[in-house]
Amino acid sequence: MRFATYTADGETFYGAVTDKGMIALSPLFPKWPTLYDAIAAEGLSDLIKIAEGMSVTHKEFVYEMVMPNARRILCVGVNFPDRNAEYKDGSAQPKYMSLFPRFASGFTGHDRNLIRPPENETLDYEGEVAIVIGKKGRRISQGDAYDHIAALTLCNEGTIRDWVRHAKFNVTQGKNWDNSGAIGPWLVPFTDAAQLDDARIITRVNGEVRQDDVLSRMMFPIRREIEYISTFMTLEPGDIIVTGTPTGAGARFDPPRYLKPGDVVEVEVEGIGTLRNGVADEVV
Repeated sequence: MRFATYTADGETFYGAVTDKGMIALSPLFPKWPTLYDAIAAEGLSDLIKIAEGMSVTHKEFVYEMVMPNARRILCVGVNFPDRNAEYKDGSAQPKYMSLFPRFASGFTGHDRNLIRPPENETLDYEGEVAIVIGKKGRRISQGDAYDHIAALTLCNEGTIRDWVRHAKFNVTQGKNWDNSGAIGPWLVPFTDAAQLDDARIITRVNGEVRQDDVLSRMMFPIRREIEYISTFMTLEPGDIIVTGTPTGAGARFDPPRYLKPGDVVEVEVEGIGTLRNGVADEVV
């Protein structure tokens, strides 16, 4: 079962994704007007039950960011050994993970364009797996961490590289340009540790493989991410954690290979799906 947010006939819905189209579920759950509300209420199992056996309601639609009103999105930076080496600063694996926030306005949906702003052309890609928290928790142990995941999705954590250098100790500016990244296409309910432990992430630009690695090589595995983050903040249902990108982003080529209008970026993980986006210049 897969769940997405989409627009059809001038309205925004959430529903179940099928090979023949969408099954609108939001009209059946007025108490949960958005997919975020359904997750926050721990209602994913109810969506699964009611969607089974229902007929398609929309065959023509446009994907939106899967949870466009997500309140908290935390990203883990530099989380693969080769990514750490890319910085060429001689540093060993860090003791603690790097974290930064992203806001929902910085993401678009599947099959939509990433937007390159006129202020700077260093738009870059970062393919990642994202987890959606489904159970509230504080100081969660690694052994219990997976019990707090409701669903999985994909992220292209698009970045304006020059703007991450505007300040000494943060990257917030370069990470939050409107519609510079994407999350989707859908949520896949989390049911089995193998969905994450054995996952291989591949990012392609115009069909060329740029990133290819397995989550088991992360310096800070997802269990550790949940443990560490929940130490200082209570994780709430609907929170999104973007778990880290492999080596191979455009900034690390010589010369850099940034995205330009007309490019197509695909982030693929077997068992979750493929997130695909074009690239366009912002119209101002």
